Amino acid sequence: MADKIIILSGKQYSGKDTAAKILLQNLTDFKRIGLGDAIKIEYGEQKGLTFEEIEKNKAQYRQDLINLGNKRRSEDKDYWIKKVIKMPGNIIVPDVRVKRELEFFKEANAITIRVEASRETRAQRGTLVGETDITEVDLDDIKDWDYVIHNDSTYENLQAETSQLAKEIKSFLVKK
Repeated sequence: MADKIIILSGKQYSGKDTAAKILLQNLTDFKRIGLGDAIKIEYGEQKGLTFEEIEKNKAQYRQDLINLGNKRRSEDKDYWIKKVIKMPGNIIVPDVRVKRELEFFKEANAITIRVEASRETRAQRGTLVGETDITEVDLDDIKDWDYVIHNDSTYENLQAETSQLAKEIKSFLVKK
């Protein structure tokens, strides 16, 4: 069972994974485990693909991954969360996408972070797929994030903002 949890949310190509990597560089006692990782592993087992192959060609498999994620959630709304929360130690979950996932992690006292980037910026970073899917829009109206990272600028700005955030989180966790 996870000890301390940090979750990130944001639309596709907002920079969630990049922000998570920066957090991991600064919070070395945390490890990354994503809900999407669990989906990719299961999809790979079904299709005979490696995790690395799916990761390398994410855009090609994105719609199938969305479909599998939604299918399992329709069978058990907490299916992916249960897989991730079983991880021991401190975890960063970089891909919380729907309200139930957010609620579950909040109940587990997770620190919540939203990564924001404009549609224009996200479209420059990659091909946007399934923009009206629940996994893209369900958290649009949530305003009570512990932290919000604005990522419409350079990598260096994201790195500076996220590194500062990591210092704040470290300080907060020490006080707990």
